[in-house]
Amino acid sequence: MSHRPSSGLAAVSTALLAMSRHLEVRDVLKTIVASARELLDAEYAALGVPDDHGGFAQFVVDGVTEEQWKAIGPLPRQHGILAAMLRDARTERLDDVRKDPRFEGWPAAHPDMSDFLGLPVKDGEETIGALFLANKRSPKAEGGCGFTEDDEALLSILAQHAAIALTNARLYERSRELTIAEERSRLAHELHDAVSQKLFSLRLTAQAAAALVDRDPARAKDELQQVAVLAAEAADELRAAVVELRPAALDEDGLVNTLRTHVQVLDRAHSAAVSFDACGVRALPAAQEEALLRVAQEALHNALRHSGADSVTVALVRRGQGAVLSVTDDGKGFEPRTVRRAGRHLGLVSMRDRAGGVGGKLTVQSAPGKGTTIEMEVPGG
Repeated sequence: MSHRPSSGLAAVSTALLAMSRHLEVRDVLKTIVASARELLDAEYAALGVPDDHGGFAQFVVDGVTEEQWKAIGPLPRQHGILAAMLRDARTERLDDVRKDPRFEGWPAAHPDMSDFLGLPVKDGEETIGALFLANKRSPKAEGGCGFTEDDEALLSILAQHAAIALTNARLYERSRELTIAEERSRLAHELHDAVSQKLFSLRLTAQAAAALVDRDPARAKDELQQVAVLAAEAADELRAAVVELRPAALDEDGLVNTLRTHVQVLDRAHSAAVSFDACGVRALPAAQEEALLRVAQEALHNALRHSGADSVTVALVRRGQGAVLSVTDDGKGFEPRTVRRAGRHLGLVSMRDRAGGVGGKLTVQSAPGKGTTIEMEVPGG
């Protein structure tokens, strides 16, 4: 951020365009406070969106370092000057907010504030947020407020557009939630229509084979072969439907945070120590991130359920434009060729299919008593 105030129609237009570019609520809030702070040359800016319980569902600041924010502590409650803006729905322009009788409850680690400009963000008659600025940087008259009537008018315009941007972002997120729900409902119907019917046919065929075993072994064998075919078709139908369900956590948190959270849950749930490390990984195409997550989940499942390992390590590192995932355990290991011959794949076929489907490759290193490492490399977008 520049320490010089932006002014003029071009600066206002830039701020409004920046707000309209974002669809996620959190991104819109960040853009609003950054734009307000820049346009009005303030040291601090913040925007709070109230919840229904006397607090703030979201509270975004600009001008406060990450260390300062951590030291400040929990999100503020709807009290003092913030409550006044939400309740009374009027602009507050103060020479020194610390001298206002409503000034209360500010944490000791909170940055020192003096001149103050705040106003509600409204959607029609509903107050959907409180936007405020503190500590005007430009020189001011002794004892006077650094924020002017022109600043107040400019912030009012910004708040009106902020309300539009925030409402649109909320509508977008609601629309996305409905789309996800509709898509899951569609997949549920597909599973019922396809997989359930296949399983019903499979059960009837198996019953017919059982009835024929004694009196007509040849026909029973044919029926059992049909059971195998139906089971394979049902598995394919189910796999195709599951692939369409991209994990919601990937969209919200990204691959690294999703994997870290997944590993932390498994570490608490199992006696084996499960750890995760990531280094230099950049965002990858959605299909590759989902494939990496699914392979990690499958490999972790195998390690924790079948290997008898005391420790399992998951690593995700950057390699060129892509990434390499490895899941390593110190368990009993196995002979990969023996497993393939016995028809027990431990999900290896599925993992190889996922890797190949996104242009990657999967390698397996294991031996009896030597543990196992599953490694998947993807090339990047």
